[in-house]
Amino acid sequence: MAFWSRNVHGETTAACDPRRADYAVFSNVTLLRSGKTVLSNLSLTLSERRVAVIGLNGSGKSSFVRLLNGLLLPDNGEVQVYGADTRLVRAELPRHVGFVFQNPDHQAIFPTVAEEVAFGLTQLGEDRTVARAGALKFLGQHGCAALAERPFHDLSEGQKQLICILSVLVMRPDLVVLDEPFASLDGLATRQLMRRLVGLPQKLVMVSHDLQLIQGFDRVLWIEDGLLRMDGEPGTVLPAYVDDIDRRAAAEPA
Repeated sequence: MAFWSRNVHGETTAACDPRRADYAVFSNVTLLRSGKTVLSNLSLTLSERRVAVIGLNGSGKSSFVRLLNGLLLPDNGEVQVYGADTRLVRAELPRHVGFVFQNPDHQAIFPTVAEEVAFGLTQLGEDRTVARAGALKFLGQHGCAALAERPFHDLSEGQKQLICILSVLVMRPDLVVLDEPFASLDGLATRQLMRRLVGLPQKLVMVSHDLQLIQGFDRVLWIEDGLLRMDGEPGTVLPAYVDDIDRRAAAEPA
């Protein structure tokens, strides 16, 4: 699938190519927010199936993942997603990159579960009747048929986050990005949702403070003060991160 391959004048323009192994390339990316530098001269390429992003609060993690679907655009440098500059294909990125927010109440915009899931299908061009039928079928496939007509705000926090994830997956994105999706969930709901996520065929990029959840990921990016402090396999990066936290905690006066 590719988008924006030609414009009305027949000129070749930018296009996403989800067949690319390197689904994201950051080239000397600097990002400012409210006049403050939150990411500085960041360069890396992502091709792994499961990538975790860790770091202390305010380190730039959320800003980093928002660059992957065009929610934010770099002030300097370039971000390419599936081979296309995000500045040029911003409107098309939601077809390729599904984004799940930390707080499901910030993501959901429709009153009922079925309407929330159907919205993604209307974004793909389906009319409302077809989209609703597709949403009901999709919910049934994921064991959520009984939730279809429930008001979203009446759901438990775990159910809300699951529906937000399903509303993204129904669009069949190539990459799923999650920004601390389990922050408000208990241990059981977290493990249940995580089991669903790791079984997905899509590529996965996830911000998390729960280091146990990401032990099995392919790659971990440790971001600190807007810089990439460490990048590697979980067995290398996570112990170094924990040691750093322990050192800092010990240095604080009692």
